[in-house]
Amino acid sequence: MLTYLNDICQKQMFNQKAKASIANLMVANPSFIHPNSTFKQAAHILNSSDLDCLPVVSEKMKPIGLVTSASLLRGFLHGKENEALIHDIMQERFSIITADTSLPDLLPLARDYYLVVDQEGKMTGLVTKNEIVRGVSTYVQEHDHLDHSSEIINIILESAYEGIAVVDDHGIVVAFNDAYSRFIGVEKEEVIGKNVQDVIDNTNLHNTVKTGLPERGAIQYIHGQAMVVHRIPIWQNNRVAGAIGMLIFEGLSELYKIYERMQQNKKDTLPQHSRIPDKQQNHPIITLDQIIGTSPSTAESKAIARKIAVKNVTTLITGESGTGKEMYAQGIHDLSSYSSGNFVSINCGAIPATLFEAELFGYDEGAFTDARKGGKPGKFELAQNGTLFLDEIGEMPLDMQTKLLRVLQEKEFERIGGTKRFNLHTRIITATNKSLRKLMEQGAFREDLYYRINVVEIPVAPLRERKEDIPPLVSHYIHQLCAKHDLPPKSVTPEAMNSLVQYPWPGNIRELTNVLEKLIVLVDNEEIDRRHLPSYLLERTTEPAFDWNENPASLNRMKQFEAEQEKEWITAVLNKNNGNKAKTAAELGVHRTTLYQKLKKHHLL
Repeated sequence: MLTYLNDICQKQMFNQKAKASIANLMVANPSFIHPNSTFKQAAHILNSSDLDCLPVVSEKMKPIGLVTSASLLRGFLHGKENEALIHDIMQERFSIITADTSLPDLLPLARDYYLVVDQEGKMTGLVTKNEIVRGVSTYVQEHDHLDHSSEIINIILESAYEGIAVVDDHGIVVAFNDAYSRFIGVEKEEVIGKNVQDVIDNTNLHNTVKTGLPERGAIQYIHGQAMVVHRIPIWQNNRVAGAIGMLIFEGLSELYKIYERMQQNKKDTLPQHSRIPDKQQNHPIITLDQIIGTSPSTAESKAIARKIAVKNVTTLITGESGTGKEMYAQGIHDLSSYSSGNFVSINCGAIPATLFEAELFGYDEGAFTDARKGGKPGKFELAQNGTLFLDEIGEMPLDMQTKLLRVLQEKEFERIGGTKRFNLHTRIITATNKSLRKLMEQGAFREDLYYRINVVEIPVAPLRERKEDIPPLVSHYIHQLCAKHDLPPKSVTPEAMNSLVQYPWPGNIRELTNVLEKLIVLVDNEEIDRRHLPSYLLERTTEPAFDWNENPASLNRMKQFEAEQEKEWITAVLNKNNGNKAKTAAELGVHRTTLYQKLKKHHLL
């Protein structure tokens, strides 16, 4: 299979038969809907089809946009089921093509969907990434004698958002794209040439090459996370020469989250006396999918967390204050075998030394003066069959470090003043914003405890080292904070976003959310501009500030400067997202309508 792929990757173009493949691949005359239809009507039509999207067409069958199952779910979530779709039609995630478009011309567009039109511009078909992957498989199966297919192999591997893996007839990995590499946290160079069972959790690709049976929409658990996957055999000369595995998207948790929020909305509409108490309502657990960020460091930290979550290893999370270390701890708990138990957190820097032992181990009645009748369970006891998170462990007193080490070694503990010994069945996760090695050198932290708790370390980078995470974080928290304070949605101008990205954020995400909440509450405008930002933040950014009052002529220069910078910023983000305007708007922290206005203003449409 590897030789076969190398052979076909030495040829330079598709023949005429390959150029006609779009017409053969597309879903002909797919179900469609008109823009004045409601969310509910679209959902009924989509439910009766085998597609995950519906093209939206005019009365003359010319494509206007599309709606997906995810967008319909969001519409239902916000109570729009009886509203018209016209304001929620997506225009960014598809391209319009003709039936004679070739795969080499199609793939670089990197769109999620393609609407096929005839010479009059009327829609005749639909192509999704699933059809493209099937087309690649068919091409590899039927056209091994052609002269070149390196473009199609490389583009489908690296332009796809989903993870793609290719194995030969022995189940050996011969191709692996960056998306899959980032998700499992392993370099591509380390994967190629290995058996797929040694690389991907719970894979079935090795059986696909044995049976030749394709699987579509299968559920596979990778690092404890449910994934939707396709497995497609590659046929050559009437035998299976390999298989392609594809992750449809990075996880099911987003759909689960939407569903849970819909259920919660229904629960909130019930009369007060009929509601069922929810023990977890006040203590929601963050999942790794909810940790926002696309930077390499964030992807690496999440990949490590996923990998070790299913293993009961003591984990140390390191990072500055405010970077979200507890979110990673909760994410690990959520994916672990201890997820059915409690997640118990204790800040080692917030407890007086005299109370530390009682907080950790609890006490029996009569253990000391004023001891509570019946005693009190400690954090270890409350976290039985769950996870105990020891935050800021560098602040733990030395005598308590000794007692903690004994518990970790002996796997048992007892209450103060008690005689009953409890077997420890708890996952221990620790975190620190200090260098424990320096504390060891100073004699403030036990070396043996350090090596006991630091089996696996997960570093969480400060915000100033992962600036590409700032726009999505800003977008997320602005939406969240507007909902919290019952305010209409707000957006951030590119000038303001540029300053937010430049600022070093010594307080990290905690400081960022603090600033955003202040802006949400105090700024009455729909858009938060650079002039609304705190003065100390502007002083630490490189963008020059003009004094309009002292020099009125500077107003024109300011507007010209901002317009040029805005155009450059939007262009850069648009190129980064391969022209996807929905992703660009989200990253810039503006509404899609605002983005379209600015694109038109700068002649970028």
